[in-house]
Amino acid sequence: MSITCVACHHEIDDAAKLCPYCGADPRTGEKLDTQAILQEVFRSKEVGRTASVLDFARQRQGAVIAGAVLIGFFILAGLYQFATQRNLSAAAAGNGVPITEVTDVTDQGDDNKPQSTPPRQVKYDGHPQTMPTFIVSPGAAWQPPPPAPPTTTAPPAH
Repeated sequence: MSITCVACHHEIDDAAKLCPYCGADPRTGEKLDTQAILQEVFRSKEVGRTASVLDFARQRQGAVIAGAVLIGFFILAGLYQFATQRNLSAAAAGNGVPITEVTDVTDQGDDNKPQSTPPRQVKYDGHPQTMPTFIVSPGAAWQPPPPAPPTTTAPPAH
């Protein structure tokens, strides 16, 4: 829906509080101070120095990112140049020390060779109860070997 402005006779939206063509009230034709209305509606906030720098960065975000990447590149190039120069001046001019003088490479064992198992000394006395076992089932508890049977000597018969 639209209405006609009384002051300039343009058709405008009926919800408009002032005419976009002449700045008057569309119903009465009375000229309004548009600067006062705009300042009331769009109040400017107080901006400090740091806020203005952040606003500048937001407005020119691409340039700020490009500048940061460029500065990072120059820092990395400087570090590379520093390390290269330091390595050139710190390296000895003569030949290096052979590895054989640092360590004896001839007397090293073969780590890939399988190790042999140590021999077991198990004596079997004919009683399986006294023979040591190396297999333990879950929940098994160690039990001491049974006591040896008593040896009694019978008195000589007369």
